[in-house]
Amino acid sequence: MNEPLGGRLNRRDLIRTAGAPAAAMALSASGLEALAAPPSPSEADAWRAQPSRPVLREDKVVPNGAVRLGGTLFLPEGGRRLGAVVALHGASSPLRASPLYRHLTEILPALGMAVFIYDRRGSGQSNGDRGAASFDDLADDGIAAVEMLRRDPRIDPERIGVWGLSQGGWLSVLAASRSPHVRFAVAVSAPVVTADVQMLFSSTNTLRVFGYSQADIDQMTAARRAVDDYMRGTGDRAAAQRAVDAAKGRPWFRYLYMGETVRDREVSQWRREIEHDPLAALQKVKVPILVMYGATDPVVPVAISVERLARIAPRHPHMRVVVIAGADHGMQTDMPPRDLLDPAHADDERPNSAEYFAVLAQWLATRRLTGPA
Repeated sequence: MNEPLGGRLNRRDLIRTAGAPAAAMALSASGLEALAAPPSPSEADAWRAQPSRPVLREDKVVPNGAVRLGGTLFLPEGGRRLGAVVALHGASSPLRASPLYRHLTEILPALGMAVFIYDRRGSGQSNGDRGAASFDDLADDGIAAVEMLRRDPRIDPERIGVWGLSQGGWLSVLAASRSPHVRFAVAVSAPVVTADVQMLFSSTNTLRVFGYSQADIDQMTAARRAVDDYMRGTGDRAAAQRAVDAAKGRPWFRYLYMGETVRDREVSQWRREIEHDPLAALQKVKVPILVMYGATDPVVPVAISVERLARIAPRHPHMRVVVIAGADHGMQTDMPPRDLLDPAHADDERPNSAEYFAVLAQWLATRRLTGPA
């Protein structure tokens, strides 16, 4: 309902503006009493209308081997042969209720698409061990959700894809490279560098934002490189542990997402992660892919990632790369960098960039992924 001249008119405003006889008649004593009285529940119902496209919510359980993933399917009521998106998780947003995923459930069903969001393995209503899971395992969880949707008669099996932000962006590329049933992918703020390069970039920017000295940055860099060298098999574990021991007492250590103990490289999940090059997986992707970055992202080396993508672009005519003006790592335009980089705010990311929303919606519509088949 449109409100006059920027806001609601109260009773005094209505009396002041009722200059015409017709307006005066409209403001009879009984009418003023009605304006003054609070609405009863039945009266409140009078200004509620049914949305044009109601959204259904259905809880689902997705099996992937011994793992059971609890999730929720959002889809427009009455929809048939719909395109669908499976959301893959950012590292700090394991639960389906995270603000990070809310825009998907608000935008995509309105465009005529279904969205499935689940709790990451080992979180919420999903079992399994996240600590023991590789990137392949996490991508396969998303693929299992795609397979579940393919069996739903309301979903078009030829129009199911994946979306992910940050680590979820990595996983969306990996899922698209591992399954012929993933028909498109959206990778948001996904670094096209290895995890060790990305974390050094992020840690350096974090210490700068929080005002630490170059000496602190140098010590952090030395500790990270000592651990990474050991994980690659070119360094010594004892030397890496000494570097971590020296760093873990520093006030900035909590910002680095580093463990205090250097694990045996043979069983280390970190070793597996830094051996994964997203560019290698992306070169195997044959389906349409939308890659988006924020122009003011202190977490991901956007310029390097875009440059690496440009090198393979001639071989990937269905890939589109977009850098969103004013947006940060979470596609936000208003979160201060100190909050974005503070672990205490790790689950506060909620995209709000209008350009991001527009690019996402336009790309999906252009690919005929929205609306009925």
